[in-house]
Amino acid sequence: MYRTAQSVMDQSVFIRLGITRKQLCWIPKWQVLLFLVICASEVVEGQIRYSIPEEMKKGSFVGNIAQDLGLDLNRLRAGRARIVTGDSIQYTELKTDKGVLVVSERIDREQLCGQISPCSFSFEVILENPMELFRVTVEIVDVNDNSPTFPLKDIKLEISESAAPGARFLLGSAEDPDVGVNALQSYVLTHSDNFVLKQHSRPDGSKYAEMVLQNPLDREKQAELSLILTAVDGGSPQRSGTVNIEVFVLDANDNAPVFSQAVYNAFVNENSPKGTLVTIVNASDADSGSNGHITYSFSHLKVDIGEVFHLDADSGEISVVSQIDFEKNKHFEINVEAKDQGGLTDTSKVVVEVIDVNDNAPVITVMSFKSPVSEDSPPGTTIAIINVKDLDSGDNGQVSCSINNNLPFKIKSSITNYYTLVTDSLLDREKVSEYNMTITAVDSGFPTLSSSKTMSLKVSDVNDNAPVFSGSKYTAYVTENNTPGLSIFQFTATDLDWNQNARISYLLDDKLINGTSTTSLISINSDSGVVYAVRSFDYEQMRDIQIEIVARDGGSPPLSTKVSANIVVQDQNDNSPQILYPVQSGVSLVAEMVARSADVGYLVTKVVAVDADSGQNAWLSYKLLKATDRALFEVGSQNGEIRTSRQVSDKDAVKQRLVVVVEDNGQPSRSATVNVNVAVADSFPEVLSEFSDFTHDKDYNDSLTFYLVLSLAVVSFLFIVSVIVLVSVKVYRWRQSRLFYKSNGNLPVIPSAYYPPRYADVGATGTLQHVYNYEVCMTTDSGKSEYRYIRPVSQNLVNVDSSGTETMPHAQTENNLMENSEKTPEVRIKVFKSKA
Repeated sequence: MYRTAQSVMDQSVFIRLGITRKQLCWIPKWQVLLFLVICASEVVEGQIRYSIPEEMKKGSFVGNIAQDLGLDLNRLRAGRARIVTGDSIQYTELKTDKGVLVVSERIDREQLCGQISPCSFSFEVILENPMELFRVTVEIVDVNDNSPTFPLKDIKLEISESAAPGARFLLGSAEDPDVGVNALQSYVLTHSDNFVLKQHSRPDGSKYAEMVLQNPLDREKQAELSLILTAVDGGSPQRSGTVNIEVFVLDANDNAPVFSQAVYNAFVNENSPKGTLVTIVNASDADSGSNGHITYSFSHLKVDIGEVFHLDADSGEISVVSQIDFEKNKHFEINVEAKDQGGLTDTSKVVVEVIDVNDNAPVITVMSFKSPVSEDSPPGTTIAIINVKDLDSGDNGQVSCSINNNLPFKIKSSITNYYTLVTDSLLDREKVSEYNMTITAVDSGFPTLSSSKTMSLKVSDVNDNAPVFSGSKYTAYVTENNTPGLSIFQFTATDLDWNQNARISYLLDDKLINGTSTTSLISINSDSGVVYAVRSFDYEQMRDIQIEIVARDGGSPPLSTKVSANIVVQDQNDNSPQILYPVQSGVSLVAEMVARSADVGYLVTKVVAVDADSGQNAWLSYKLLKATDRALFEVGSQNGEIRTSRQVSDKDAVKQRLVVVVEDNGQPSRSATVNVNVAVADSFPEVLSEFSDFTHDKDYNDSLTFYLVLSLAVVSFLFIVSVIVLVSVKVYRWRQSRLFYKSNGNLPVIPSAYYPPRYADVGATGTLQHVYNYEVCMTTDSGKSEYRYIRPVSQNLVNVDSSGTETMPHAQTENNLMENSEKTPEVRIKVFKSKA
């Protein structure tokens, strides 16, 4: 141990103390070690503090000292880390393999600190190569493990029967080694007709009780009284202690002892050896004999006082019997009782002041601390007012204070023991938002002791940064037919400032879009930045919405940033296919004609449909839903072309009805149906013979009756007028039939003006190509029928009304025969010739 101290300490230290090397050899090793620790305090790099309850088991975890000191386990092992303490008992053990501190001995807070609170012990951790010293303080928290106890099992009081009511008798004070709420709280005395209990508190906070004589005693009636005094603490669970009080009633004793002083003052050094005389108390009694013989004793004695001082019962001398520690007790108040043989007593107080030596480090207390401080505070702004106290006195209590370097702060002295911490330069919160400052206080005693305190200072913000969006431009998507109030997108902006200056609110920059205000279409939550749809959107009317969002902070004045966003309206399958051809007419029946000589794959007609939606919602497919003869016709799934799927035979019915369904590719899909009437015949008479059936299929029963009556009247009239004209008409019809067999076309021409916007003839999916249009208009009276051909298609040939009913009214002519045909039911057969 001596070699270690000699290798570490400078020889000049011993020279300054007047100690030579020869004298150093005779100094005990523990004193050399203690001196080494004190000298090494200049290289203490830090200290930590732990708090544990008392009575922990051996091996219990105290703290991870390696982690708390920021040391590596290899450093602990390589540095031969060990605990150094001047005490004979080492309560903790350092596990260098794990870097943890554990309990090595049972810790009794009452044994360690007595009534001192808070209770703690400190030690140093030393590392070598290089040498480092760390201070560790362990605070011991009290638990309610002690019950109040009385120094005597029985209290015997001898009271004269002449004692007047109101006489007071001090009882034995109970002691509870615990502190705080676990300490002694109150006394309870069993019921008595003669005595009542009074409780009092001393200046040091201890409580004592005394019995007050309420009714006079009568020895002849009752020579002895037995009472029980109970002391109760405030712990949980509550503990208590009892003592028996035996009262012996004596005959009258006229005079009680009287102390020469009510209070005795004495001084003693905290390092005074055992047997040192403190003071002498003296009392006198005017009585003689046994009633005048006085004995001295401690009254209401605390346990620790009884261990420190001794009172001679005969002489009244008070002397030191154990070590006195100024830091535990700066002064003692001792109650001394003088009792004569008659049982009368008097009490006095002895106040012992302890003279201090320098064994306490300064204590730093922050009286006022301003945190946060504004980043625009000028230099010289006061941050904190610090008070530094040292429990020692004289030079041992003189303290100087300093702050760690490389910080924009400085510390200056104001009045005694008070220091002011001020800013030394400008602050910038965006660079450093928080400072950790260490205040160090050093006393002027010998050896020098020091302490430090770390304070965390936050820098408050001023509004000098505008909000910043995460992107420069945004694109959001919303499906049409949305519900009003639908959440579309959330904008997020950040602000480098703090608190209110960084609290961002979002605003929608109102402007006109195609004559419509932006706020009538879009709204935004000012707090969350969530954009909502104010109303339902229609893709067919509006494809996208250009908006601008403003992010504004809550500073004063506020700063803002603007960003553009495009809200794209996505299509939804909300439109059913629209049939363009064939047009369904309620005025006259339209039929496609197929010759019986038609080959397989013969193009009968083409169903043309469009869909107002876009994308796959507008992709159309065609299917044959119903047919008079399903095996005769087929429909192209993509182009809607109706072709013969087999050779037409003579057995096939003249009238063929096809129902074609047009379906889009949306989810869910929408569809429309169209009825296609096909006439399978080689001549017009075959078609006319089926006329009545067509009209029944169209539910025109009322019109049929009218037209039949009118037709019969016209035919009868013509038959009577001229048989010759009838023969001529038949010849004329025969010639028309010959002309009809020469035409092989069958595709209609749809005027381009009929198509809705954006629809064009593209390949097999568009409208039909056309060259010529042939139209035959015949009545039931074939003699008044008209045959016209090579007639260009006009725009009034096909139209679609607003209700969706598809019609194809016949173009009016000035021919008289057509005027007659309007009065009778008619069937129109259109024959088209395609380029193919």
